[in-house]
Amino acid sequence: MSQPIHLVFCGTPQFAVPALQRLVDAGFAVRLVVTQPDKPRGRGMETAFSPVKQRAIELGLPITQPDGIKNNNEFRAQLAALKPDAIVVVGYGRIIPQWMIDLPPLGNINLHASLLPKYRGAAPIQWAVASGETVTGVTTMRIDAGLDTGDILLQKEIPIAPEDTAETLSPRMAAVGAELLVDTLRGLKSGTIHSKPQDHSQATLAPLLKKEDGRIDFRRPAAEIVNRIRGFQPWPCVYTTFRGKNLNVWAAKPDGHSLKAGELLVQGERLIVGSGSQTALELLELQPEGKKRMSARDFVHGYHLASGEKLGEY
Repeated sequence: MSQPIHLVFCGTPQFAVPALQRLVDAGFAVRLVVTQPDKPRGRGMETAFSPVKQRAIELGLPITQPDGIKNNNEFRAQLAALKPDAIVVVGYGRIIPQWMIDLPPLGNINLHASLLPKYRGAAPIQWAVASGETVTGVTTMRIDAGLDTGDILLQKEIPIAPEDTAETLSPRMAAVGAELLVDTLRGLKSGTIHSKPQDHSQATLAPLLKKEDGRIDFRRPAAEIVNRIRGFQPWPCVYTTFRGKNLNVWAAKPDGHSLKAGELLVQGERLIVGSGSQTALELLELQPEGKKRMSARDFVHGYHLASGEKLGEY
């Protein structure tokens, strides 16, 4: 690039860190990093920086953390004075107001972790895995006033392996997305990329996850439950109840038995539970309330399980 493209980068989670790093490495002039305010985390509730803020500090980049942006005149003046060519948004966590959309000549460019228009929303990686997809991808798009409804710029497919969880898939998607952002910005600057509108009739949603989303309904077929176990890691995690207490399920696979929903079958050191559509699950890794994660073998021995006991309430 003869003259660097001047950017404002808006992002908060770990998923956004490779994008910020790659833009700096590629020679883009990141004039400002915008991230969410520091929040207390952990048992000690100590103030913690967002992953993006931590990387911005390491890179020596200027940082701002406004509480709100829509009607924030000070923040608006700060961005206007920078005159960025583009604003890049990766998992920032706030709705971008119209004044920000209108500010830079190349627009507000968002990296979204799905093949839009599928999985619009806050948790596209988790819902893609939980829905049993075998292919997902990343999309760069121009932000408009809707929820992930803007025109598509570039897309890249990414396979989902059978053993993938949301936790293992996310770093790969972040790395591919970072490269796609570089290609997108260079293409916009050179005029070689032309946006295309989304087919809204094909849209699906990936809403913010709630704790309740992780509760196992053993009336679902085994394959669906396994996909949810993979998709809802590390949070909210998939869970049920056992002997009146919560029980997290971290790994399972379909099994050929036919049992009533939630009914347990102990076969030596194997633990099988009935699920919907005359299917069953072999439970592989579990975490009783207040305990560490353990193998099904250790769970069977530690809790002296007997066939016929129940998981959940049916």
